[in-house]
Amino acid sequence: MAEASDVNVASGCEGKGPEGSSPESVPPDTTISRMKLLDTTVDTFLQKLVAAGSYQRFTDCYKCFYQLQPEVTRRIYDKFITQLQTSIRAEISDIKTEGNLEAVLNALDAIVEESRDRKEPAWRPSGIPEKDLRSVTVPCLLRQRDALQRRLQRQEAENRQLADAVLAGRRQVQDLQLQAQTLWQAWQVLHRGRKDLVAVLREPE
Repeated sequence: MAEASDVNVASGCEGKGPEGSSPESVPPDTTISRMKLLDTTVDTFLQKLVAAGSYQRFTDCYKCFYQLQPEVTRRIYDKFITQLQTSIRAEISDIKTEGNLEAVLNALDAIVEESRDRKEPAWRPSGIPEKDLRSVTVPCLLRQRDALQRRLQRQEAENRQLADAVLAGRRQVQDLQLQAQTLWQAWQVLHRGRKDLVAVLREPE
């Protein structure tokens, strides 16, 4: 009886593949993230793997041992399948982490979502390499030219400001030189007048 029940369970598991399962219906307009699709693909793969390595096939490979120890055979099969699924999920999780797949797939979802709002048609090759190359490179070169022109205009404006500041500094220096010369001349006049006054005071009566 135990053998019959095990065979029935195995045959039931073998019949439940991804084709026989009833996935949740998804509306056509619903957007599913690529990360979710990846997880669903992994789950489907594991389901097909378990279906391919069903308990019935396992017992067919180890028929003699199964006939002697059916319960032990079942436990070994269950543990093997569990460890196999755990190992595959761990390996895929490591691949996700090393490749930063979650961030990459989410970024790809964002790019696709943004492209839905664009009204202009997507670029398609024309079949003429020279034309396709120009259509891609010319806009980039024009943007670079515009950026360089704006940078040149800003630099020229800064240079004009610096030139004006230098001229203003020179004018200030010239004004200070004139003020110093005027003060020096006034001091000389005062000095000569002081000498004349002293000389007049020293003359005998």
